[in-house]
Amino acid sequence: MSAARVGVVTFPGTLDDQDAARAVRHAGGEAVPLWHADPDLKGVDAVFLPGGFSYGDYLRCGAISRFAPLMEELIPAARAGLPVLGTCNGFQILCEAHLLPGALMRNAGLHYICRDQGIRVESTTTPWTSAFTEGQEIVLPIKHGEGRYVADQATLEALEAGGQVVFRYVGGNPNGSLNDIAGIRNEAGNIVGLMPHPEHAVEDLTGAPSTDGRGFFTSILKKLVNA
Repeated sequence: MSAARVGVVTFPGTLDDQDAARAVRHAGGEAVPLWHADPDLKGVDAVFLPGGFSYGDYLRCGAISRFAPLMEELIPAARAGLPVLGTCNGFQILCEAHLLPGALMRNAGLHYICRDQGIRVESTTTPWTSAFTEGQEIVLPIKHGEGRYVADQATLEALEAGGQVVFRYVGGNPNGSLNDIAGIRNEAGNIVGLMPHPEHAVEDLTGAPSTDGRGFFTSILKKLVNA
């Protein structure tokens, strides 16, 4: 049986794509490079939008990348059920593309933050989180200047009522995100976005704070193999 194929998207300025690809391979999947200007998704089974600084971030994080040729293919595929994970700048792009509600704004205090951060798993019903247990607390690196999740009150209430908050900060809110939100999903559950970086926490060798990020990749590969 061939390995599940997870596309890893690179925009000009992306800096975590190689870490993401390595994490996919570490879990036993095939990482398929996808360039932002590619005209198609190359038949991948899932897509990872990694972090970095995508082209046009000076306007608003993810605002220009949302219009990349690849996104014109990804947006309808995601709405049709393709599993998609966006971390940091990838989360910002998913919000700008209206695949996830809300937006990411400048951190409270306006300082860039780079540190290890505790988060609590609030939902294990997505293709990316089934390896965790609800309420489990994990530690992942964060590194962002625009990670404060905001949404209007009606959207926040809908997210909470619908179980769409997937991760919440614990041990302190690093950026002022409303309701301590670190990550969310769409209503269908196939699209997940979060600010922390699971791709940086899969191997002891790297000196990461944990290997808690492995669960994201084992979750999606199990889902794809059993699909």
